[in-house]
Amino acid sequence: MLKKPLLLLSLLFTVVASAMGWAQAGDDKNAQIKINYLNVCSPSDTEKQELGAALGRLPAKIHFASDFEVSRGRTTLTEPPEALGSVLGESQVVNNDNGPSNWVRIRREFPVESPFVSVQYSMSVDAGGIVETLVFRSREMKDVIQVSMEDKVSAGADPAQVLKSDTPVDRVRIERFGKSSVALARCQGADQHAYDALFQQASGILSRYRAALNVRTTVPADLRRLGVGEKSSGPETHKETKPAQPASTSKQP
Repeated sequence: MLKKPLLLLSLLFTVVASAMGWAQAGDDKNAQIKINYLNVCSPSDTEKQELGAALGRLPAKIHFASDFEVSRGRTTLTEPPEALGSVLGESQVVNNDNGPSNWVRIRREFPVESPFVSVQYSMSVDAGGIVETLVFRSREMKDVIQVSMEDKVSAGADPAQVLKSDTPVDRVRIERFGKSSVALARCQGADQHAYDALFQQASGILSRYRAALNVRTTVPADLRRLGVGEKSSGPETHKETKPAQPASTSKQP
């Protein structure tokens, strides 16, 4: 019950500390500000190898623990995007121009023997389009601590229709312990043939986990509860049947 208050308190402390840091930097004329520039269109050969190695370490045989979470919500941007992104995830943070974002999140835990703690899928829908994000969090806080992949579909599409096909990944990112992030993104007009294998590898991973997380059934149903997506054209009709054997009613997210 204390998770949300503590999360909000932590977020407030981060924002205040950042503001104080900027104020102090303004007072000190000799203060230096370091900016890390990510070349997402054409990362170096070393970064390309790191991205491939990180994707290769993700669980190929999908086996989940019993713990899971399925949640939905609506987010309106009232805080700086960098602050909200650390709490909600990049796919659930929208620009003011795009209005509120409706999202569904599915999280599954991995067994304790797995090198990864959890995998989280989210779909976010706003006036700017639909964004799918898949995030793996490492159990060991060293080297790569998080791997994420993302795809985006233009505005106006219905989420259920989008999920009927596997939209290819257009962004891959790894968060490294004690180092800057490494990212690769599709860029218009850029020659990215050297990175096609990485995009295909990430797209294959997202496709497998869409199925394993039962995304095509769970996400559209929860988005409809938020008023997003196609609604049934008429009243549902039910026919009584007597199955030969009792049917299982258990449902996995």
